[in-house]
Amino acid sequence: MAATAAATIAGTAAVAAYIDAKYHIRADLKKGSLDNAAAAAQKFIAERQASNKLMMYHVIEYWAKQDIPDHIFLEYQGRRWTYKEFYQDVQRVGNWLLKDLGVQRHEMVALSGPNSAEYLLLQFAVDAVGACQSFINHNLTGNALSHSVKLCEPRYILADKETLERLEPCRAELEQNGIKISYYDESLLAPLTDTTPLSPKLTEGYQATDTRCLIYTSGTTGLPKGVMMLTGRYVNTAKAMAEYLQLKRSDRFYTCLPLYHGAAQGLCTTPVIWAGASMRLGRKFSHKTFWPEVSQSGATHLQYVGELCRYLVNAPPHPLERKHNLKMAWGNGMRPDVWEKFRERFNIPIINELYAATDGLGATFNKNHGPFSRNAIGIRGLLWNRQLGSREVHARIDPDTEEIVKDPTTGFVVRCAPNEPGEVIHKVDPALKEQVFKGYYKNPSASEKRWMRDVFEKGDLWFRSGDVHRTDLDGRVFFVDRLGDTFRWKSENVSTNEVADVLGQFPQIAEANVYGVAVPNADGRCGCATVVLKEGLSPESLDCEGLGRFVLERLPRYSVPYFLRVAPQLSYTGTFKIQKGQAKREGVDLGLIEGSGSKDLVFWLPPGESRYRRYGKGDWEALKSGAVKM
Repeated sequence: MAATAAATIAGTAAVAAYIDAKYHIRADLKKGSLDNAAAAAQKFIAERQASNKLMMYHVIEYWAKQDIPDHIFLEYQGRRWTYKEFYQDVQRVGNWLLKDLGVQRHEMVALSGPNSAEYLLLQFAVDAVGACQSFINHNLTGNALSHSVKLCEPRYILADKETLERLEPCRAELEQNGIKISYYDESLLAPLTDTTPLSPKLTEGYQATDTRCLIYTSGTTGLPKGVMMLTGRYVNTAKAMAEYLQLKRSDRFYTCLPLYHGAAQGLCTTPVIWAGASMRLGRKFSHKTFWPEVSQSGATHLQYVGELCRYLVNAPPHPLERKHNLKMAWGNGMRPDVWEKFRERFNIPIINELYAATDGLGATFNKNHGPFSRNAIGIRGLLWNRQLGSREVHARIDPDTEEIVKDPTTGFVVRCAPNEPGEVIHKVDPALKEQVFKGYYKNPSASEKRWMRDVFEKGDLWFRSGDVHRTDLDGRVFFVDRLGDTFRWKSENVSTNEVADVLGQFPQIAEANVYGVAVPNADGRCGCATVVLKEGLSPESLDCEGLGRFVLERLPRYSVPYFLRVAPQLSYTGTFKIQKGQAKREGVDLGLIEGSGSKDLVFWLPPGESRYRRYGKGDWEALKSGAVKM
């Protein structure tokens, strides 16, 4: 009997294992209840709103006062704060905001600076006084910087003294718009002494649909757009990510990703706070400090982006690169040729890859242990397809225009077949449109471009992600590319229109078509531009030194077009849209360019140089071999 029972159990287990492997039941269930996720989020947010506890500041307050006041929250450059100490410092900084600057409830305060403890203190002090944050990319210069600050109409921009050289050229323009610059550093905030408890009334009455902060992204306007993060969504994301990662108080996160990005905010800082865990903050990425900080901190979780991982894999061995407590790397953009090298070299057993966007709706997760899901951003099984498959679809796209394809007979969008890349679109209840995506701050036209109607039936509403994915026959989801007027380079989104606008100001250039191209041994897309010179100028007359100096002075390094194709004319579609498909496919492979019959001359800006020069086959071979790295 015992043998029979054992055999039955073994047989049942084998069948269950087969079904799970084929239909990915556990993979679906680990992501949480597919039926109740949205309902549970709405209930959670409603409860927080009813108790006037919608801010992340309230979570810090809870840990500091009731549960774990002496547990370490933050470590930064040899300094550390328990939850109680950080909370007390937030009181001091909050009183300074109230009494010295006169910051008011619901007021937007711009914040700019590299990672620091002071940045976080200011961020949560703004929370504590009931104001809102506008997270400015501190790398910006010139028009992009002044635009980003003016967009949110603040009275103050609180800026790290390190940003002085970038902000001062904009001072006159900002002051004309009623914006004052207030520089901060440790020496300003440390001596503050007013510890008067901040009144709870400052944060009362906030609604889940109120804007909590602006996180900037690049878009079709050519200038950064402020994505409005709703107060309810902000705290719910913290809870959801902490629960997905199963964070415990004993866990420690390490990040050196910039705090003005949604990744460092919503995927590290706020989940750590929700869980009552600890974080070690790096000021910025540097191979010199990276492994010493990770090792010394005892971090259990490492936050990454793909470019960071490739840099670490290509860097010389570091004596501390395996002397750590890391059990998981968590992030996005890990490339296939880096994935396993990264895991094995640095002895990090779990790579937890995700896909999400600050101005997007959907998310996918892949907690990868072994070969099956390697390189994927997610796994979709039977449960997911039955319950959510009709609400998230890959739509076929035209490879040249990058427009979604519609069936000429029905007029509806064409769904992709398995393994066919397509733009990810999400079905939305029209009644919940603003709750799902409030849009870009003071940019209704850009916000409206994210929506499509009458997609699969009359009256339906779908959100366009702008990203291309493909799903194979085994349910593995892979990231393919980004669509439209942005590409990603050096962990930053680059607006093609912004770069084209700058190139168009150069006296010799008449037209510019900017796009990102794949470069060997590098993640993301490197900036490339096909340019048409003004009438009467030949490609040989291009002022290579002047153009190099021109773009380097006007663009952040990550936005610079490192490759130029000088062409007699640009290619347009019948609707007068620039065709980018062929140029992107050819990239900077001279064999492909010449094979297409093109006579374009190609120039490039080699790493470390400040003038363009002719780009030849030897340069292409050097990039392929890794002798030259972008």
